[in-house]
Amino acid sequence: MTTTTAAASSTASLDKPGEGMTVGLFITCINDVMFPQTGQAVVKILERLGCSVEFPRAQTCCGQMTTNSGYFEESMPAVKQYVKAFSGYDYVVAPSGSCTGAVREQHPMLARKLGDAGLIREVDEVSSHVFDLPEFLIDILGVEDVGAYFPHRVTYHPSCHGRRFLKLGDKPARLLSHVKGMTIVPLPMEEQCCGFGGTFCVKNSDMSAAMASDKVRHIRETDAEYVVAGDNSCLMNIGGVLSRQNSGVKAIHLAEILANTEED
Repeated sequence: MTTTTAAASSTASLDKPGEGMTVGLFITCINDVMFPQTGQAVVKILERLGCSVEFPRAQTCCGQMTTNSGYFEESMPAVKQYVKAFSGYDYVVAPSGSCTGAVREQHPMLARKLGDAGLIREVDEVSSHVFDLPEFLIDILGVEDVGAYFPHRVTYHPSCHGRRFLKLGDKPARLLSHVKGMTIVPLPMEEQCCGFGGTFCVKNSDMSAAMASDKVRHIRETDAEYVVAGDNSCLMNIGGVLSRQNSGVKAIHLAEILANTEED
């Protein structure tokens, strides 16, 4: 068991490393429709650190679902629209390792399959500026302590895309370690997938349910009040099982913890 020991610091005294940066918020479909509080939390964190945040209303789905299913041609309109919506920003930040990975890895692949040189250049430019929240905070802003306060017992689930695709490593854990008042409990078998996997949970529902049950069993072993992750798709899958078991454990996005302060 590890309890955070970072000294208290007023959010008013935080440095503003994002001063002068204009950031586009890539909200992602699942957050836009089902978890808008996560997007609001990202804005709160980034503005606290001095960034100017804009929400381009022209954004749509990144096309990950169709791309993962092999519908490459059908995914191209989403790629083109993404470039149109997010061109011109200093950085684009998303609260999702899954969707960030899709933009950085799948969009360049799709553009090259189409063979449009102009689109390839545009996709390469935009995708190189897209970051998941933890890597943006640490790698771009150089910040680990964002002035957060969350006096609860928490365990962390590293989602597959963040862990294996983006290779976030210990970045989320480093951010959590500076949250005042929080107790972090290691999650047994943390490397195991939660069983969501986009269309996987539909095409292989029995296997998905078994994987989710295993994940929840390990979460409950920690006696945590909250399980935190960087993808709401994973949290939706995990949270559904936790709820059906009347476990009392709540699923919460990393951004919502980092946005919380003693003043809230």
